[in-house]
Amino acid sequence: MKENKFLYASFAAVIVLIFLFSAAQIPAAHQSPSDLPVAFVNEDEGEMGETLIERIKSQSSQMSTEGEQPIEWEIFGSKEEMMDALNDREIYGAFVIPGDYTEKSASLQSPEPQSPELEAFISQGSNMIVANVVEQAVSGMVEQMNQMMSEQMLAAAEESDASLSAEQVGIFAEPIQLNITHLHETGEMANAPLSLFQPLWMGSLISAVLLFLAGKNRTFTNVKEKFKFRMIQVLTALVLGLLAGFSLTWFTTFMLGYEYDSFLTVASFLSITGFSFILLILTTMTWIGFGGIIIFVLLMFYGLPLVQMAPEMLPAFYQNWIYPWIPMRFMIDGLGEILFFSGSLWNRSTTVLIWILIISAIFQLSKIWVRKKA
Repeated sequence: MKENKFLYASFAAVIVLIFLFSAAQIPAAHQSPSDLPVAFVNEDEGEMGETLIERIKSQSSQMSTEGEQPIEWEIFGSKEEMMDALNDREIYGAFVIPGDYTEKSASLQSPEPQSPELEAFISQGSNMIVANVVEQAVSGMVEQMNQMMSEQMLAAAEESDASLSAEQVGIFAEPIQLNITHLHETGEMANAPLSLFQPLWMGSLISAVLLFLAGKNRTFTNVKEKFKFRMIQVLTALVLGLLAGFSLTWFTTFMLGYEYDSFLTVASFLSITGFSFILLILTTMTWIGFGGIIIFVLLMFYGLPLVQMAPEMLPAFYQNWIYPWIPMRFMIDGLGEILFFSGSLWNRSTTVLIWILIISAIFQLSKIWVRKKA
C-alpha cells in the first residue's frame, strides 16, 4: 500500500497545481480600467472651455460599467503643474484646452472658419496598456464630439441655404483637431522591465537556496562563530547581487539588443534589487525553514501577472491587499523610472528596496540570538 502512495498523491497534485496556476490568472482575466487619473488644463479665455470639460466628463461617465468609470478627471491650474504630475507618474495623460478655443469655435460658422485644437499628452512609460486605453478613450470622445458638431453645423448650413466653400466642408467634417503627444516613450524597450525581472528573480531564488543550504547542517561552537557565518552569508549575497546585476545588464545588450542611456545606472539598480531579493528569500528560509521557498515560487507565478498591469486595472481585492505587498513591483517601477522617466538611480523604488535589504539583513543576523534564547 505504501508503494502506491505516490500514485494516489499524483491525482491530488494535479488538481492542486492546476487550481493554483488557474487562480494566478484571475487578475488578468478580470482586468478592467477603473478611475485612471487623467488631467484637464483649461487655458481657454472664453466659456467654451468649461462647456467642453463638462461634455467630456459626461461622455466619460457613459462609459462606466457596474458603477465604476474608467477615467477619473483631475483639474490642474497650469500646463507646468500638469507636466510635473506626468513626470511624477501621478497621472497617465492629460487634455489641454488652449486659450483660443472659444474664439476658434465661434469662427466655425463664419466665412473664414478656424478649427479649434485640443492637445492630449499620453505617458507611455507609466504603463503601455493604460496608455493605449487612455489614448483610445480620448480619441473616441473627440470623435464623438466631432460627429455631433458636424451634424449640427451641416444642419444649420442647410437650413439657412448657405453655400459652403471647400475649406468649410473640410472643417465641418472634423471641426476639432486633436494633437496627441506621447511622453516618456518606451520604443523597443517597452518589455525591458519584465524581461529583466524573470532571470533576476530566478537567479536570486537559486542564490538564496544555495546560501541557506551552505549553513543548514553546519555546527557552531559559539555565538560569535555563528554570527561570523551569518555575516559571510550577507556579504556573499552582496557579491552575488552585484554579479547578477551587472552580468544581466550586459547579457541583455547583445542577447536582446537593449540599448541603455546609462549602463552603470541600470546595472547598479539591478544589483541593489538582486541583493535585496536574495536577502529577503534567505532570511525567510532562515526563520521558517526550507519550506519558505514555496512562498517565493508562488510569488513569481501570482505576482508576474499583477506587475504587468497598472493598479487601477486590477480587481479591488488584488489592488488593495495583494499588489502593495509584492516585492517585484518595486523592481518594475524602479526600472520604469530609470528607463523612461528621470533616469536617476535614486528613486522611490530604490529606497524601498534598500529598506528591504537592511531589514532582511538585521533579521538574518538577529536569528542567532533568538535561537540561543530558545
